[in-house]
Amino acid sequence: MTSAPLLLVAHGSRDPRHAATVLELRARVAAARPGLRVEVGFLDFCVPSVPRVLERLAAEGVRDVVAVPLLLTRAFHAKADIPAVLRAATAGLPGLRVTRAQVLGPAPLLTAALERRLRQAGLPLGDRRPTGVVLASAGSSDPEANAVIADIAREWRRTGWCAVRPAFASASPPHVADAVRALRAEGARRVAVAPYVLAPGRLPDRIARGAAEGGADVLADVLGAAPEVVALVVRRYEEAAAGAALSPARPAARRRSA
Repeated sequence: MTSAPLLLVAHGSRDPRHAATVLELRARVAAARPGLRVEVGFLDFCVPSVPRVLERLAAEGVRDVVAVPLLLTRAFHAKADIPAVLRAATAGLPGLRVTRAQVLGPAPLLTAALERRLRQAGLPLGDRRPTGVVLASAGSSDPEANAVIADIAREWRRTGWCAVRPAFASASPPHVADAVRALRAEGARRVAVAPYVLAPGRLPDRIARGAAEGGADVLADVLGAAPEVVALVVRRYEEAAAGAALSPARPAARRRSA
């Protein structure tokens, strides 16, 4: 039986680095699951758009697609934008069923990816006690999404860091520079900034500027196509595909995250 194609649903950006990173992730997911067709559709700014990809798949006779949102929290895009886009796109494609997977985060694999990026940036991960970490997210007007970042920071601190503070590039305080300064004032001998974002763009650049302004010692790269992100995308796909096969009437988006 042929597996349903995987559609990665990305936000999109005017910054060409964003699309390049998403396409690299697509390639690595495809390499991790030989034989699985992996497509990318963007919500804005980049091509192809999600509707165009679904139209093409339907024209080729594809009957089932699993859409995995490339989002790290259940913010506005996950709750409103992506469901609306998928509903509108499939309204005129009656022969196509799209199962929507859970967003990627929060998940232990993403924390592992954050640590990978910190280590690659030169931060020793052995004795964590002298180090404070700023967990820097893009930020959201949705308080639930921002609360998730705070929860991740609290859990991550338990692995031995001096402290872990959430910070946001937009929408909500504290901002990255303020969080860096606060950690320094609290006695952290070393401060690292870990961007909890998938791809480069305007807000990740704002995180980098905040790290420099606050005087951070280490700035990690975005999560990008880290092996842990690849594994998590495959997991979300498999969860949604299994749920659709076992219970077609129940949307995969309502299944609990592993």
